[in-house]
Amino acid sequence: MKNATTALKLFLCMTVITGIFYPLVVWAGAQALFKGKAEGSLVRVNGVVAGSGLVGQKFSRPEYFWPRPSATGYDPMPSGGSNLSLTSAQLGAAVKERRKGFVRAEVPADLLFASGSGLDPHISPDAALIQCDRVAAARGVSKGDIIYLVNTVTEQRQAGFLGEPRVNVLLLNLILDGKYLK
Repeated sequence: MKNATTALKLFLCMTVITGIFYPLVVWAGAQALFKGKAEGSLVRVNGVVAGSGLVGQKFSRPEYFWPRPSATGYDPMPSGGSNLSLTSAQLGAAVKERRKGFVRAEVPADLLFASGSGLDPHISPDAALIQCDRVAAARGVSKGDIIYLVNTVTEQRQAGFLGEPRVNVLLLNLILDGKYLK
């Protein structure tokens, strides 16, 4: 009986430490040090959540920049790639269909293929720049203004050498609508 009592006390003590105390300390530390990131990098417009800066969203109207395709329909719950090989007829048909939306023969791969998670919120600067003609025409503004905006919101490599330059599609489209200012 003594061993059972000791085990129960240890169980309750560890439950309080690892199930209550530790999570509260981690949560409080994250809120204090990384508030925006700790809450999912939510992008708010007039106090209303417009999306997350970390999760891609579908934009298909011509006046908006289009994101990377998503194998999951931009649903974060079953995130993942399609797992189709480059020789897959299904992938070939999907890429051919995606290519129809672009005038140029050379389309950056990130506009034709889904990312591994299917939720990547970024496109390459090249992928944004080839969409400038369409967006400028649909909005009735000069292509130069749209190119300037793309260049302004392009995020550079982290620490100068990690990753590639990228453009967050949600933020770019919100700026186009005049709803988000950095």
